[in-house]
Amino acid sequence: MQLRYKALSVHLLTATGAVLSMFAMLAAVEQNWSLMFLWLVFALFVDGIDGPLARRYEVDKNWPTYDGVLLDLIIDFLTYVFIPAFALFKSGLLAGWTGWFAIIAITYGSVIYFADTRMKTKDKSFAGFPACWNMVILVLFAVTPPQGLILAIVVALTVAMFTNLKFIHPTRTKRWRNLSLPISILWVVFAGWAAWADFQSPMIVHWGLILTSLYLIFAGIAQQIVPPRPGRL
Repeated sequence: MQLRYKALSVHLLTATGAVLSMFAMLAAVEQNWSLMFLWLVFALFVDGIDGPLARRYEVDKNWPTYDGVLLDLIIDFLTYVFIPAFALFKSGLLAGWTGWFAIIAITYGSVIYFADTRMKTKDKSFAGFPACWNMVILVLFAVTPPQGLILAIVVALTVAMFTNLKFIHPTRTKRWRNLSLPISILWVVFAGWAAWADFQSPMIVHWGLILTSLYLIFAGIAQQIVPPRPGRL
């Protein structure tokens, strides 16, 4: 296959995220949360592999007709933000005004963050929380913490989007990547397990989600605190 057609196939792979987001939304409307999150986990998997493929086949040069970055952002907003926010609101995890506050904060803050040209750092991490609400809200469904804690998490992460706190990209942030990538894969495994079990999974899944999520949230901040060794990433 010619290189240009390989580049096109990567664009088409990315575009499948739109179909997966529609499947997730249809499940969400029926309040079939386990199926909705399974589709979102599948979409997250596609999002995880299309980036490396896009860089390998240099899609911006070999098929520049389509803007892969724009395509990715459109799908990411649906799968990372819009559908998970809808699920959080309709699930009853946040009652009354707290639910309204959460969906407004999540969607409004995230769309501004997605438009920020400064979201990427020099080491390919994210400046500020990268609006991965699909991951956060899946963990909230699995663990079901108290309403006050859920609201505090939503507020803290919304504020964190507009800070200089660093959040790692599991595949692109080179520092600690040998640890970050396996932990990210573990998170996907635990997330798929929890959704498949309709969030009635054993405690090992709950703790697995909590611990891997804590690493993914705080690894970048730890990197800011602990400078790399000379000559090391």
